[in-house]
Amino acid sequence: MLQISVLRDQTELVLAGLAKKHYATGPADVAAILDLDQRRRSLQTSHDAAQAEANELARQIGGLMKAGDKAGAETLKARTAELKQYTQAAAAELTQVEKEQQQLLYKLPNLPHASVPQGRAAQDNEVVREHGTKPTLGPDAQPHWELIKKYDIIDFELGNKITGAGFPVYKNQGARLQRALINFFLDEARDAGYTEMQPPILVNEASGYGTGQLPDKEGQMYHDAKDDLYLIPTAEVPLTNIYRDEIIALDKLPVRMAGHTPCFRREAGSWGADVRGLNRLHQFDKVEIVQITEPDQSYDALEAMLAHVEGLLQQLGLPYRVLRLCGGDMSFTAALTYDLEVWSAAQGRWLEVSSVSNFETYQANRLKCRYRADGGKTQLLHTLNGSALALPRIVAALLENNQTSTGIALPLVLHSYCGFERIG
Repeated sequence: MLQISVLRDQTELVLAGLAKKHYATGPADVAAILDLDQRRRSLQTSHDAAQAEANELARQIGGLMKAGDKAGAETLKARTAELKQYTQAAAAELTQVEKEQQQLLYKLPNLPHASVPQGRAAQDNEVVREHGTKPTLGPDAQPHWELIKKYDIIDFELGNKITGAGFPVYKNQGARLQRALINFFLDEARDAGYTEMQPPILVNEASGYGTGQLPDKEGQMYHDAKDDLYLIPTAEVPLTNIYRDEIIALDKLPVRMAGHTPCFRREAGSWGADVRGLNRLHQFDKVEIVQITEPDQSYDALEAMLAHVEGLLQQLGLPYRVLRLCGGDMSFTAALTYDLEVWSAAQGRWLEVSSVSNFETYQANRLKCRYRADGGKTQLLHTLNGSALALPRIVAALLENNQTSTGIALPLVLHSYCGFERIG
């Protein structure tokens, strides 16, 4: 959530940032928020002045009663009653104004970093670099949705029977490959200094608001109405919310956490060739890395997180590219996002497998996640997160890129984790 002081003091900068993210109602929403803020401050000033006057009259009433001036005391009591009635009404109006202002602030996306390129959609993203050589497959090469049937490692029909489309069943070597990748990613995160966590996969509404999934992504989240709990779309939500309403000691920074969870996304409105097989699922596994840092260290942390994810892809031998997302293709909450895509040889296209983002103070302001520097006032921290990595498209690329006439040759780094060197 943007800080009201930023909207008040840097209005033109805010409007330019919202325009870069193609947030169409930015000028009207910012004007409404500033109008409410002016009303709030005026109400607060009047309320505080009335309360101060009432406190002073209470002191005077005591003196008059001691002096035997009952009539004077009664006059002041009548005025005190008027002030009490006013402060109660002002407090109620103030609460309503603050609520309206908060709801409008929730609607505003984060402002993009200065380095974010202009653009509306994926075709406008900036290719930062490419790594690796795209494999050349033979004429009999198959996409992963055919390979998984051939080797009987993932069953979409069984998942559809049990739950519905987008909930596959992993079995045999497919299940073991999933477990191997999870363990490999977690071990690499631990070696990079991240503390492994195993958070809940259901979160309350406050957690959804804390990291910005609510109200922006409400329609994309699975919701249990009876208990008012949400299935997580990513481990970012429970991990970052560990520090909601916390003041973190300087010697505990930066916070580095990693966690494996299943992730749940309704993916409403998705269809076509791009969602075949493992390309887009309603439930999938992912290892997430999260950092909470001092503001002046967050962009160094972002580059370190990006390098960590690139290192995983290099060890897996997957050709990849790094994109800097344009303003129109960025998430609601991010200030700067790098996407990493791997090359899918059988499909002949790039598949997104990770996003690494800096949210600056946007989430921290919602979370009230702060630190105190040198014994002074508390300040907001910066939060970051990244996929390290999401499994479905990694598995798809591994199967397609490494297919041979005798099976799927797995990368060396996975042999000890899997207990086998090839599928088939």
